[in-house]
Amino acid sequence: MKNIKKPDRYIELVIIHIGLGVLFFVFDFFSKAYFTIAMLYFIWHIVSASDKDKTLEILKGCAYFVGAEVLFRMTKGGLAYEGSKYLVILFMLMGMFFKGISGKGYPYFIYLILLVPAIVVASITLTYEAHFRTNIAFVLSGPVCLGVASLFCYDRKVTNNQLLSVMQYMLYPLISTTVYLFLFNPTIKDTLSGTASNLATSGGFGPNQVATGLGLGMFVVIVRFFLKSPNMLLSGINLIIFGAMTFRAIVTFSRGGVFAAIIVVTAFLWVLFSNSSLKQKNKIIMSFVLLIIAISVTWIISSNQTLGLIDKRYANENASGIEKEDVTTGRVDLFVDEIEGFLDSPFLGVGASRTKNMRVEEGIGHLPSHNEIGRLLAEHGFLGIIILIILIITPLAYRGRNNKNIFFYAFLAFWFATINHSGMRIAAPSFVYALALLNVTYEKRPVHRKQIKS
Repeated sequence: MKNIKKPDRYIELVIIHIGLGVLFFVFDFFSKAYFTIAMLYFIWHIVSASDKDKTLEILKGCAYFVGAEVLFRMTKGGLAYEGSKYLVILFMLMGMFFKGISGKGYPYFIYLILLVPAIVVASITLTYEAHFRTNIAFVLSGPVCLGVASLFCYDRKVTNNQLLSVMQYMLYPLISTTVYLFLFNPTIKDTLSGTASNLATSGGFGPNQVATGLGLGMFVVIVRFFLKSPNMLLSGINLIIFGAMTFRAIVTFSRGGVFAAIIVVTAFLWVLFSNSSLKQKNKIIMSFVLLIIAISVTWIISSNQTLGLIDKRYANENASGIEKEDVTTGRVDLFVDEIEGFLDSPFLGVGASRTKNMRVEEGIGHLPSHNEIGRLLAEHGFLGIIILIILIITPLAYRGRNNKNIFFYAFLAFWFATINHSGMRIAAPSFVYALALLNVTYEKRPVHRKQIKS
């Protein structure tokens, strides 16, 4: 009997999530209700899945809440602000319970243990007004999420098609986010306020996080466009989704997420092109030309809708066309401040969340770190250096033994680019980093042998 492939419900699920985006905007209560429904849905699927499907269900559940995190935050729908990170940790722990972990992933045990001293130091250094529990959760939920996810994913076998399905589950809620943004802010020109990051165009929520989420969505759509668009209809749908996401990411006026998307897409296309046959390379080039046209049209529309201010933003100019001195909008100053904290307390650091607490004491304001590397050095001291070495060397060493994951460099690039402009405020860099550690296999084509008649 021939294997019957399950139908691809991509278009159907895209339409459903367009509708969900409308519901998120129209009904205030819908966000909390949907968070609960989605959580129970994935928990049930994880528990009830067969042993061979359990890993896929766990990764899909994590991927969905990673993609939905920014939407739940801007609509105040999560049961907790860090709700998506907590669910990723919960799903991964369920996976460890059902499926176990690889003993070769021990570097991530060490990594998690090395996070603990900063909590102890923080219990001494943080002021009473700093709200110990919430501040610790804010800065360490992301790193803990990364460690737990990496432990589960390390050398975990998945097929390439399953990995594409997991990435697709990140995309669906980001489509809802895009729809919500268009409804929340349909006319860009009416909400322009210079070339700084714009709350109004990013759903009333942090432009940096919104642009980062949409940048991840842009990457996943590009993957779908190049690998899973066998006809003009699907190619057209994916280009429209990509154009809509890119436009909304650009008009947040937050450049980090857009630049991260460019880096990640470049890494993916480079690996894809390098590993393709001559015939496949010709198809990739043709698709790339269509992509460049779509990007050009999107940029022209963005420039028109922002009255040219977006051009000045990316040229590092203010609304008057005067070049700004600091292209990083203050991030370098924060990083230098964190390096000074490391030099003052080089062994154990100043303690988790203490850098933000110190800025409050100095009268600078509640300025959280935008750079995870600087934060690790300042708050964890010498242990932060060891943590960075583990995070960089472990996946590269694994790649030396297993090089079948064509998204490996794209996943690592997203993690590294994101932690350098947005820290680990959202679960996306933690989860995407862990995906780079999967043991990707490829389905063998069935061999049809002609029977010999006797």
